[in-house]
Amino acid sequence: MEHILINNYDFITTSINDAQFVFSTAKEGLNFNIKKKCGNDNLLSLKEWFNLSNIGYLSQTHSNMVYDYDGKVYEGDALITNKHKIAIGVFTADCVPVLIYDKNKNVVASVHSGWKGTIGGIVINTIIKMEKDYNSFAKDLVVYIGPHNRECCYEIGEDLDTLFNNNELFKDQKVIINNKLNLEKCIITQLLSMGVLKENINCLKICTFCDESIPLHSYRKEREQAGRMFSFVYLT
Repeated sequence: MEHILINNYDFITTSINDAQFVFSTAKEGLNFNIKKKCGNDNLLSLKEWFNLSNIGYLSQTHSNMVYDYDGKVYEGDALITNKHKIAIGVFTADCVPVLIYDKNKNVVASVHSGWKGTIGGIVINTIIKMEKDYNSFAKDLVVYIGPHNRECCYEIGEDLDTLFNNNELFKDQKVIINNKLNLEKCIITQLLSMGVLKENINCLKICTFCDESIPLHSYRKEREQAGRMFSFVYLT
């Protein structure tokens, strides 16, 4: 991964074959909250900044709903496409952004996986849809897990403790230690259960709540004042 500056905005990015993975930061106040004019303006600016034809995104609802990109904005939390120069992405401010690339079939996916989406299997559903709609194989998928509220800071209550510890996939994985939830470990467990290779799973290991090396938006820290980051992937 490397940092690139565009108009003094900092993006974390890497590429594999035709796929470009990009995670925005909060440097210089860059905000992709589409409920605000600046968020919509910044989203449109990505087309110029990254030489894109269009930007795909969803009205996120913390669900496990997955869609093939067709230019429309649906209620859901994961998008898939094989179209070139179309960025598909997710908005986060503590939840987990997961970007996926099928290096064989040249298909990309972006996933918003908060605790609700994770317990609902949003990443699993995305892979199932990639297999069904694009003939993908899990062993060919490369995954990047971006900045989120990591296990160092994600304190949860007894209700979530019970929910995750009773989950068949997670109950033996020790995903909760000292009342702190490790969503990254949950998602990796789901990816491995689908047949994604361990060596193809990459984690940025950046916490939106406590990392001081780079400015990031965090809803838990800033509440209603928090902006949104946009994590996206596209085929060049």
